[in-house]
Amino acid sequence: MQTKLHDWHVRAGARMIDFSGWDMPIQYATGPREEHLRVRSAAGLFDIDHMGRFELTGPDAVKLLQRAQTWDASRIAEGRAHYSLLCLESGGIVDDIFLYRLPQSWLVIVNASNTAKDLAWIQSLARGMNVSIRNRGSDTCMLALQGPAARDILAPLCDGPDLETMGFHRVRECKILGASTILCTTGYTGEPGCEMLLPAAECQRLWTDILAAGEARGLVPCGLGARDSLRAEACLPLYGHEISEDTDPISAGLARAALCMDGHDFIGKPALAAVASKPLEHRLVGFEMIDAGVPRQGYPIQAGGRKIGRVTTGLASPSTGHFVGMGYVESEFADVGSDIQIMIRESAKAARIVKRPFYTSPHWR
Repeated sequence: MQTKLHDWHVRAGARMIDFSGWDMPIQYATGPREEHLRVRSAAGLFDIDHMGRFELTGPDAVKLLQRAQTWDASRIAEGRAHYSLLCLESGGIVDDIFLYRLPQSWLVIVNASNTAKDLAWIQSLARGMNVSIRNRGSDTCMLALQGPAARDILAPLCDGPDLETMGFHRVRECKILGASTILCTTGYTGEPGCEMLLPAAECQRLWTDILAAGEARGLVPCGLGARDSLRAEACLPLYGHEISEDTDPISAGLARAALCMDGHDFIGKPALAAVASKPLEHRLVGFEMIDAGVPRQGYPIQAGGRKIGRVTTGLASPSTGHFVGMGYVESEFADVGSDIQIMIRESAKAARIVKRPFYTSPHWR
């Protein structure tokens, strides 16, 4: 599959890869490290048109959400957004999602790799309810403008809300360069910024015009390589790495961010209550390498000569200059300061559990 900006990426010389069935840019000529650092210091524009998006309308929209996902939708006021999860009866994670409450509808954003699965899941739960579920993937496109200069770049182009007064996790309808837009102050980089849901026909125009408007402020197009390293430094989970149907939100450290255990009865709640009632067997942790080496997903984590867990994400962090990673370990080894070893090419490399995230942006305001 191709996003609506596919031809632009190819003309710009982007290196394209298959990502969950989508032909996506992983980097441009500047390279992923430069793109990463530009987002930290200025701004980057991402094509996120591969992300799934559903619009829910009707009297039973909240009823459906209360059953399907883990956050109490009744607590989300109009104009607000919240991170949440879809879970199995076992408590395993079907997907992590974002909910946006608009005046007449709800917008649900899901991972590209799970779009078809999530849509079928939600539709199956909606049987007998008075709710309409519309897949907005074909008639809209999604862009993400991230970085400390993002709002300053976008503000002159936006006819609607004052971006300076929009807090984090807000959503508004406005016009950007004349195009009707759902503007969301969310992101996946650890930096301030915005995500935009635009009419499909306006996608390429706005992409090129936003890039032109931000060029003097250091704005560059960014690929999936920078997107992944940015989210990893901020210790934001990625489906298929930190979370999956075989992991639960509590062990993943997502209870505070995504779970409301009092109130609504969502799928998986009894199983998660049972998990919360006893000591955790494994916990997701962050670690920093003492010995040099990149800890790749799936590499064993050891302590005292035996395996205690596995790496879920690892990288050479551009912002910190350190080799860092995340992974699940047995709970007795999960405390900050614990010494561990990462098996890299059959060699035990020293590492230490550290506080997450690895990088905190100084640009929040």
